Amino acid sequence: MTANRVGAPLTSPRLGRAFFARDPVTLARDLLGRVLFYRTAEGLLAGRIVETEAYTGATDPASHAFRGPTARNAVMFGPAGHAYVYFTYGMHHCLNITAERAGQPGAVLLRAMEPVSGIALIRARGDRGPEARLLSGPGKIGRAFGLTLADNGRDFTRGPLGVAAGSPIPGRAVAVSRRIGISRAVDLPYRFAVIGSRSVSGRGSDPDPL
Repeated sequence: MTANRVGAPLTSPRLGRAFFARDPVTLARDLLGRVLFYRTAEGLLAGRIVETEAYTGATDPASHAFRGPTARNAVMFGPAGHAYVYFTYGMHHCLNITAERAGQPGAVLLRAMEPVSGIALIRARGDRGPEARLLSGPGKIGRAFGLTLADNGRDFTRGPLGVAAGSPIPGRAVAVSRRIGISRAVDLPYRFAVIGSRSVSGRGSDPDPL
């Protein structure tokens, strides 16, 4: 079985619905060290999650769900463990994982990952930078994994897109900070990152662009 660089299998055990059906802040913290994978016709893509941001619902002005359900954010109001993909800045597809129970919106934005499989394919999609920086931002993840709005609503518990258990990160290795790239609810400590990872999107307080 193929293994990642920290010794755990890339695609198994696959995390189930109960893992995702929790408060987004708790889920965002617990997703660190897990492995996002996508089985594509061109090969397996996978990355170890090293940075996340939580977005809640009616109490979070920065959340897409803050003003209630729309055609764009409908996935956030459905069952946990589904992909919420949105298009931003006219060029980036960003990947979120839905949280909470159905009817209670919440999601976690995947901000950065360490690439562990599919490096050649990621580079073929346009990024020629250092390997550690290939997935160092939500827009980079979307491009590298070939995500489009057609991936919106995919079920992480079945099908080609999923999250494997990987290797959870101990509390002493996790940095907690404010979210970046937003203009509302900026003081909430909903951003989580693996300390020392070269793939984390921000350098100090100055984040990389999407």
